[in-house]
Amino acid sequence: MIAIVESGSTKADWVILNEKGEIALEFKTQGFNPYFHSTAFVSSTLSKTPELQDVKDKITRVFFYGAGCSSDHLNLIVERGLAEVFTAAEIHVDHDLVAAAYSLYEGEPVISCIIGTGSNSCFFDGNEVTELVPALGFILGDEASGSYYGKKVLADYFYKRLPSEMYHDFKQRFDLKWSETLNQVYNNVHANVYLASYMKFIADHKDNAYVIEMIREGMARFIDIHVTNFAEYHKYKVGFVGSIAFLFEDILREELEKRDCNVGRIIKHPVQNLFDYHIKHKQILEVA
Repeated sequence: MIAIVESGSTKADWVILNEKGEIALEFKTQGFNPYFHSTAFVSSTLSKTPELQDVKDKITRVFFYGAGCSSDHLNLIVERGLAEVFTAAEIHVDHDLVAAAYSLYEGEPVISCIIGTGSNSCFFDGNEVTELVPALGFILGDEASGSYYGKKVLADYFYKRLPSEMYHDFKQRFDLKWSETLNQVYNNVHANVYLASYMKFIADHKDNAYVIEMIREGMARFIDIHVTNFAEYHKYKVGFVGSIAFLFEDILREELEKRDCNVGRIIKHPVQNLFDYHIKHKQILEVA
């Protein structure tokens, strides 16, 4: 059996394929990011995952694509955790950008983007993934992401700059104290996930002019930094994966079209397209 995993910092989507390339199992787990999670945490969490108990010893290959898996050192943290659970498997760990590139590929070069808890972009020519600008993380970058928008809403709440109806709804739901929020943002290794958690509140007010303008500004900034930096970007399709891109697809499309971008796939969860790519282009069933 083969496991294909697409992991963000918040959650991970799993697909287990049988010998015929058919889906035997689909489920979600905690996401694993080596910046925040240790080998022991990965191993311990998966060892307690009910869906894996009957299949973990039957899995011969694991393809894991995760946020933060951007160097050999970081990848090894996740790889060792997986190896402790899937003792009979060959483990492959790579960046979530690679998963995005594979899932957005339609047989032609594509500018592949992620807008979820965090954000990033790359160019995929069918063989090689290339980045031009780095992902600076939720403090300096992550334009248009859940953490980006959550940070803005939190700041405007404490500054009392939210529209009245949003302010009162926010206060009623969360009744935050600044001292508690300060600790969550500055003393929490999962601060990016904490900030992104306010996307549910933002989505509930998605028709508010404040939210529309905030989303538009973030999308425009992301495109100007992470898409138009690629030479001759007009020539290629621009595709997106991630919950924020999917939720606000209408605004995202408008901002792309303003910049004469050729819009490709916009998908919420890349895992379905990801295993299709593996079967079609990596011939995993022939060598498993």
